[in-house]
Amino acid sequence: MTRLKCTVVTNEEQNWFVPFARHLVEQLKRVADASLVFSHCAVYLSDIVFYLGYHSIVPDDVLALGGNNVVVHGSNLPKGRGWAPLTWQVLEGHDQITLTLFEATTRVDAGPIYLQEQLSFNGTELIDEMRELVGALTISMCQNFVDNYPQVVQSATQQSGESTYYSRRIPSDSRLDPEKTITEQFNLLRVVDNERYPAFFELYGRRYLLTIEACDE
Repeated sequence: MTRLKCTVVTNEEQNWFVPFARHLVEQLKRVADASLVFSHCAVYLSDIVFYLGYHSIVPDDVLALGGNNVVVHGSNLPKGRGWAPLTWQVLEGHDQITLTLFEATTRVDAGPIYLQEQLSFNGTELIDEMRELVGALTISMCQNFVDNYPQVVQSATQQSGESTYYSRRIPSDSRLDPEKTITEQFNLLRVVDNERYPAFFELYGRRYLLTIEACDE
């Protein structure tokens, strides 16, 4: 029996998902010929290409190399298309997030849906803890897709309902209001990245950076 050929594509620089991508490839090697690449330019002819934590536009000729091109997005599509859906939903006060595994198309986050799973938070997790949960569930969903391939493709459902879009977050989105309490701004503190986009506030003509970490002990 011919083994599936799977390629996992992710960005290498400043990408929290890289360790999860490596782990997924090792898992897939048990049932498929799997490899990890860090650019769509390195994609070769494959049965399944997973684009995970990958933020570059993939041209049609590269998509044509995959029998199926699969993305996992952190929202209940078609709601929450676009950038940083996990962060935006936490800021909106959501404690339950839907991860959607779907087919990549030339339209952003608009392809048919294969799998959806719910992920619940207790409201205390910081960004690294949330990423750990998201990464683990992403791996599980991708493995599920491979284990049930190609039958899972036949069960695809088209996206329906109103589409909403999230914008790309920028460092200034980590701004705190010194007039508000920590409790009022705790969700923002939960989703800041201490190194890439730390929390900050401006007071008396100066800017101050804040870092946050859990220290339960």
